[in-house]
Amino acid sequence: MTMLQRFFDSDVMYSFRRSPVAMISALVVVVIVLAAVLAPWLAPHNPFDLASLNLMDSLKPPAFSADGDAAFPFGTDDQGRDVLSGIMYGTRISLEVAVLAISFSLVVGISLGLVAGYAGGAVDALLMRIVDVQLTFPAILIALLVDGVVRAVLPRDMQEALELDVIVFAIGISRWPQFARTVRGSTMIERGRDYVMAAKVIGISGPRIMLSHILPNVLGPVLVIATLNIGLAVLDEATLSFLGVGLPPTSPSLGTLIRFGNNFLFSGEWWITIFPGVALAAMVLSINLLGDWLRDALNPRLR
Repeated sequence: MTMLQRFFDSDVMYSFRRSPVAMISALVVVVIVLAAVLAPWLAPHNPFDLASLNLMDSLKPPAFSADGDAAFPFGTDDQGRDVLSGIMYGTRISLEVAVLAISFSLVVGISLGLVAGYAGGAVDALLMRIVDVQLTFPAILIALLVDGVVRAVLPRDMQEALELDVIVFAIGISRWPQFARTVRGSTMIERGRDYVMAAKVIGISGPRIMLSHILPNVLGPVLVIATLNIGLAVLDEATLSFLGVGLPPTSPSLGTLIRFGNNFLFSGEWWITIFPGVALAAMVLSINLLGDWLRDALNPRLR
């Protein structure tokens, strides 16, 4: 039996096939990710190409409206940029920020969680008190604080070049405590198992035990948290961009598009902000539903 066949016959895939919500959510996520990744080839227009913009095309309603244009399915903004193309490119940027930020959180959280759970004692107490203090503040507040401090420290001429790195760091550093706490708890359980004791007896070093023996056994819960946190990171980035402290207007994410469209919401050009908002809500909801299914599928008590 091949590895691929074993995967399709596994309990997780059986649970997936029996969950319509999981299948629909996965389909929505796949469509959104493909549209974002393939935006340069699938988007009707390039919203970043200033030479192709025409102010005569500004504020056109969606194609299904009476005055709509089929060339702009979701209408245009005040600069004549196609809203659909902007959503595809904006989703690409939002997903890039979210994936990079959660990857950073994973590395920091897993590393500190393993050390705290395996070492115990004063090291564990110190790291967990840091986690407790950070968890008393909302993640978006931590991200705002870190973003402001980093921008204040960086020279003005470097800020624009490091916009993406700053926002990734700000979101990532606000999300690591959840991973650290989960990994620490699982590590404290695993370090008393027979296989860990046997590894110590034969002289395997602590770092190797943590990475080669304990880490593979604590990744299940971490995978679920990472899936849910990608949706939260997308919301964090959208919130920061909506507040004007996220990515620059030259690289508009979904939050930036919603912020721009909000200026025209009550003047009748509702499509500029509604469609990016719907795209953001659909993406985050689908990711969260997929994460909920994954949590249940990996829980042996629910099988």
